[in-house]
Amino acid sequence: MTNAEPGNAGSRNADAKDTGPSRTDESEPDLVTRAYVLAWKLAPRVPEAVLRGLFSVIADITWLRRTKGVRRLEANYARVRPDLDAAGIRRLSRAGMRSYMRYFREAFTLHALDSRQIDARVRTRGYEKNLRPHLDLDGPGTPPERRGAASLALGHLGNWDLAGAWGTPHIAPVLTVAEKLRPAELFDLFVDFRRSIGITALGLGNDGVFDALVAGAKEGDRIVPLLSDRDLTSRGVQVDLLGHSAQVAAGPAALALDANVPLLPVAIHYERLHGARRRAAGSPWGIVITFHEPVAVPDHTLPRTERIRRLTQGWVDALGRSIAEHTADWHMLQRVFTEDLHHRSPRA
Repeated sequence: MTNAEPGNAGSRNADAKDTGPSRTDESEPDLVTRAYVLAWKLAPRVPEAVLRGLFSVIADITWLRRTKGVRRLEANYARVRPDLDAAGIRRLSRAGMRSYMRYFREAFTLHALDSRQIDARVRTRGYEKNLRPHLDLDGPGTPPERRGAASLALGHLGNWDLAGAWGTPHIAPVLTVAEKLRPAELFDLFVDFRRSIGITALGLGNDGVFDALVAGAKEGDRIVPLLSDRDLTSRGVQVDLLGHSAQVAAGPAALALDANVPLLPVAIHYERLHGARRRAAGSPWGIVITFHEPVAVPDHTLPRTERIRRLTQGWVDALGRSIAEHTADWHMLQRVFTEDLHHRSPRA
């Protein structure tokens, strides 16, 4: 599944480099694109238990091979979990890879789930207290034309696509952006996939994408979740993430300021399902979406850059607590900490 980086839309002229598979022959879909098409087509036909076993094996083999992504995952985990020794980090990374492959497995079948299955897989905390009052401006039953909007800062935690599929019918239409991939057909597949589950995704780096996010938020009756715990633009915000300097995206804070909407940190983690809920979900796994309190708005007399920095540090503090508590569900197989970014090889 693509590492979507919507938070980087915080710059009006974001020029994040494309990542993902590339190709030289533009006339024919490449093997990766074909593999994704096949997976989306066939996965829903495979029994859930078989899929779970298959993706668990993929996770364990990848973990045993200790690929570059696994090593980066362990390095990130070691920074946020200093209480663990090397053996503890190694065990945690195995759980992390299984969580990551669970996200892939669910992504390939999510479009085939019915609303009852999606509802059974999702539980929320903090929605009624922290988010709903900013949407239902006239109280319960507020008509769509009177509803508000919110900027939501997310990390690569749990299954954000499942959260979006649940959010559109239960909270408000979901508007976001996704990282541009090569080949173009692969990016189009992801946009179509998200559209099929009720998510409107704009291409990161497209002209006017940030303005479109601001306009959408100003219209109201919309939530704008942005994956922002990694910056792709080289114009990110320096923050303290669990005691370490990191670079994250400015998007959620910039959107909140320009659209005059609240900024809420949102964390997602997996939980085991049991009994009737497990049977209704068709899976032993569900997610918990935690809506944290809105980040306090800095004084308007401060420079814009400082207001963005303070807002960003606010949501990072909240997500950092969730990352420390549910580290295995943080699917961060890329560099995010400043010290690691400065030690890139020239080729990287």
